[in-house]
This record gives sequence, C-alpha cells and structure tokens, in this order.
Amino acid sequence: MISIAIDGPSGAGKSTISRKLAGMYGFVYVDTGALYRAVGLHFLNAGVKAEETQKIIDGLSNIQIDIKFIDNEQRVFLNGVDVSDKIRTPEVSLMASAVSAIGKVREFLFDLQQSMAKKHNVIMDGRDIGTVVLPNATLKIFLTASAEERARRRYEELIARGMNVTYEDVLADLKLRDQNDSSREIAPLKPADDAIIVNTTGNTFERSVTILSGLISHKLGL
Repeated sequence: MISIAIDGPSGAGKSTISRKLAGMYGFVYVDTGALYRAVGLHFLNAGVKAEETQKIIDGLSNIQIDIKFIDNEQRVFLNGVDVSDKIRTPEVSLMASAVSAIGKVREFLFDLQQSMAKKHNVIMDGRDIGTVVLPNATLKIFLTASAEERARRRYEELIARGMNVTYEDVLADLKLRDQNDSSREIAPLKPADDAIIVNTTGNTFERSVTILSGLISHKLGL
C-alpha cells in the first residue's frame, strides 16, 4: 500500500490540500486531526476540563469513533452521531490540542490510524504521521506557513461558516496551539528527518496543490 504523510501546524492547509490530492490520485484521505477533535468534543460536551487528565483517560472507554466515506468525503462519527461539522470550532481546536498531549489518547487512536493505511492507499494528514504513525510512509511532507497567514485562512474559513470570531482571537488561539503541539513531551509537532518541508506562505491553493502533486508524482514515478 502507498502512504503519503502530510504533517504541519494548524491552518497550514493540510486538510484542504490533502483532500484534493487524494481525489486526484484515487487515494483515501484520512484527516487524523478530526479524530482528536472528536475526542476533544466528547469531553467538552461532558464538562471535563483540559487539565483533568485522569478523567479524560478514564472516559476513553465511553468513546467510539468511526470514519465513514460518504460521497468520497470523510465523515467522523462520535458514538454514532456525525460530528464532522461540530468539531471545527476554536474551542474544540484547543481541546483537541490538550487531549492530544495525553499518551493514552494517542494510543487510543493509534490503531485506528494505522489500520486505515494497511487497508488503503492513503494520504494521511496530522502532526505526527511521518514521525510516529507512519514512520515508513512512502513520502513525507511537512506543510507550513507563517502564523499570520494561517490565522487569516482559518479566520476566513470560520467566518464563511457563520461563526462570530475575530482575526486577533484566531491568531492568538493558533499561536497557543502551535506552542502546545510543539512543546508536548509525547509526539511533538516537528518534521520527520526525511520529510520534505513545503512553505505555502503567499501561495494560492492551486499553487500549493501543484507543488505537492509534483512531489507525489515524482516519488511514485508517474
């Protein structure tokens, strides 16, 4: 099976670019960040705070997460309910970052992520795909951009969804998540040693897709 690992910080464009690339090559797209967001949403709904680590660990047994592909789109189901849209709020983003720093949460989701790569040709995005989840991936890409540009993209995305947010708040939340993701002891956000780093600052979506598709086609000999 072919596996393409695309890692990078929040707002780097991983999801939209990976989804497009998966369609181009006929691969399955796996948004691993959505899995952590689903876990975060579960505990937000349960009133559990980010610092209540033991409650989060004990509560994992009450969570069932399923990935279904409907009309070639990944949908995430939390205990039987489609939460694909509910997991995209800033509050869920910060909670996802918090729970992802807990080793037992990462173990909980690890098998699900690996099993997808064993069954399908995948483009999988996240923060530790090339370093931890798929260390033997066919190709590893680390996608990044300036904090300001990533915040602008996320802000425009949230506004388009009708959310009441400010650019300043989005930028502050993004910088906090960057810090949390990069400084955690377990599977911190960093490029794999053999990853190709692609900075998309100033790029159009189309330009970024062209760059990454070029890397994939070259690797696959297409």
